[in-house]
Amino acid sequence: MKGHILIIDDEDQLRKLLSRLLALEGYTMHEAGNIRSAMKILEKEEISVVLSDVKLPDGNGVELVPTIRTRFPQVETIVLTAYGNIADGVQAIKNGAFDYITKGDDNNRILPLVSKAMDKARLQFRIRDLEKKIAGKYNFDNILGSSPEIMSAIELARKVAPSDMTVLLLGETGSGKEVFAHAIHEGSNRRQQPFVAVNCSAIGKDILESELFGHVTGAFTGAVKDKKGFFEEARGGTIFLDEMGEMPVELQAKLLRVLEAQEFYKVGEPKAIKTDVRVIAATNRNLEQEIAAGHFREDLFYRLSVFQISLPSLNNRKKDIPLLATWFIQQFAPKMNKRLTGMSPAFLQALQQHSWKGNIRELRNVIERAAILTDTDILDVSSLPFDFQQGKDDSTSSLRLADMERSHIIKVLGQVKGNKTRAAELLDIGLTTLYNKIKEYNI
Repeated sequence: MKGHILIIDDEDQLRKLLSRLLALEGYTMHEAGNIRSAMKILEKEEISVVLSDVKLPDGNGVELVPTIRTRFPQVETIVLTAYGNIADGVQAIKNGAFDYITKGDDNNRILPLVSKAMDKARLQFRIRDLEKKIAGKYNFDNILGSSPEIMSAIELARKVAPSDMTVLLLGETGSGKEVFAHAIHEGSNRRQQPFVAVNCSAIGKDILESELFGHVTGAFTGAVKDKKGFFEEARGGTIFLDEMGEMPVELQAKLLRVLEAQEFYKVGEPKAIKTDVRVIAATNRNLEQEIAAGHFREDLFYRLSVFQISLPSLNNRKKDIPLLATWFIQQFAPKMNKRLTGMSPAFLQALQQHSWKGNIRELRNVIERAAILTDTDILDVSSLPFDFQQGKDDSTSSLRLADMERSHIIKVLGQVKGNKTRAAELLDIGLTTLYNKIKEYNI
C-alpha cells in the first residue's frame, strides 16, 4: 500500500466518493464524520495525510490543523474549503496545513496534491525513525562495559547530561569520547536539536575560524558567498569540539567569547551573532602542560573544565574486552554473511594480553580484520595480526616450555607467510611433526 489517508467530513456522500477515488490509487483509506472520531483513528493508525473539511459537527477544520501538527508532527493536512471561502484555506496554511482544495472546483488537483503531501509525510516518518535509531544508538545504556572505571564515567555523564553545563572529556585517542558526547546530548533537553561534531585537528588552521563561525561574502579571497559556520548550524543543540588541544591560541580567545557571552563574529562581519549552543570539548592532551608551554589559554581551560570526565583507556578496563569484542563480532558477522558464534580461548587470551595503544577503535579494527580472514564459526589466533600471535617475550611472559615452543612456531610461520613445508625446514622438524604441533597448540 502507498500509505494511510484519513478523510474527515460529515457529508457521507462526498467522504465516500473521495475515499473510493483515493483507494483506487492504492492508498489505505480511513473515514471520520467528526473531530472526536478522527482523533481516535489518528491515535490508533499511522496516518500520513489528513483531508479535513472546515465545518465539522464538533469543531473547525482550520483550528484542527495546529492540533494535528502538535500531536502528530509527521502528518500532513489538506483542508477542504467551501466554494468562495478561500480565506479559510489561507488561514489553514498559516496554521501549518500542507495546502487546501476548494470543493467541487479543484477535483483535478486532488490526486497530485495528495501524492506530494504523502511524499513529504513519508520523508518526515523516515527522519523520525532515523532520529529514534540514532537516539537508541547513543544513549547511556548502549555504552558497553561493566568495569568500575567505565561505570564511574557513565555515572558522571548521566548526572551532567540534563544541564546545559560545558563538559570537558579527557581520554586517549579511541577511548570513546565522541560516543560519550553523543550520549550526553541525547540525555539533554536539546536532544531534538542538532548535534554537530567538529574534529579541530582535521581542519586546517587557516580555515578553522571560518568553519566554526562562518564568513560573509568578500571576507577573504574565495569567499564568494555567505557561509554558515558550525556554531550557527548547531543553534539550539550541541557542538562537540574534538581534539581541542589542537586549536590555535588566537582562535581560543574567540571560543572563550562564545562560552562567556553566547555570541560570535562571522569572519568579515562586524556585528555579533547571538547563539544558544551547548559546548562539549574533548582532548587527548594534558592541557595543564599545554598551558605551561604557552599552547593553551588558561582562562579557556578553566571555562571548559567546570565539569571534567576522564575516560579510561582500554588497557585500564581489560575486563570489558570480552563484552566489546562480542559486540563487534555481532555487528560484523551479518555484514560479511558469516555465522560467527564466538572466540577461541587462545584468541581471547591474545586480546587480553595486547597493549591497546589505539583503544576501542583498535579493538574494533582487529575484530573486523579477524572476521574477514576466518573460515570458521569461531575466531582463532590464526586470524589475528602477526604481532598478536608472537606473544610477549619479556619477563612477564609465561616461562613454560610449551608456551615458548608455541610462540616460536607462530613466529616462524609468520615469517614464511604460512608455508608449512618451509617452516618445518627452518624448525628442523618433520612436516608431520609440525602439523601435530599446530593441532596440539591450536595454532
